[in-house]
Amino acid sequence: MRGGNEVSSEVVNKLYERLRREAESAGYYLNPDVAFTKDLVKGLLINERRYGYWACPCRLASGNKEEDLDIICPCDYRDPDLTDYDACYCALYVSQAALKGEKKIKSIPERRPLSEERKRLRPASATKTISSFPLPLWRCRVCGYLCAREKPPEVCPICKAKKERFERFI
Repeated sequence: MRGGNEVSSEVVNKLYERLRREAESAGYYLNPDVAFTKDLVKGLLINERRYGYWACPCRLASGNKEEDLDIICPCDYRDPDLTDYDACYCALYVSQAALKGEKKIKSIPERRPLSEERKRLRPASATKTISSFPLPLWRCRVCGYLCAREKPPEVCPICKAKKERFERFI
């Protein structure tokens, strides 16, 4: 039933628990409003059925994975949003202060550049090279983790983003 909106509560609960464990092990926090957060998790699962990847449930995905890499959860904008607004754009992730109720989650402005700007910016970052450096340097587009190796890691050791979320930095 690809593209349908029916997702069992068992599947949602299982993914919610997995995301909560992974977030906490990496120093992140899911929104403490469990019902709200589970609705977002359901949106991730629906988008996975639609597109084959976890496009942010609060953004309009193109259906083209290459174009949507920046909004695959956790999106590239999560960390700056947490720093500036104590929650990511969809409020799936919150800061420790928001988790404790010390900060209130408010509306967050969209950081994602328009499609034309994203296309213009993408090739520039992929063409940086320094021939004297012995190995390629890879950067996780989600958390900024850097590593020097022949190929990017399968999973970011910091934020758990998958291999395709890395870009060649140098």
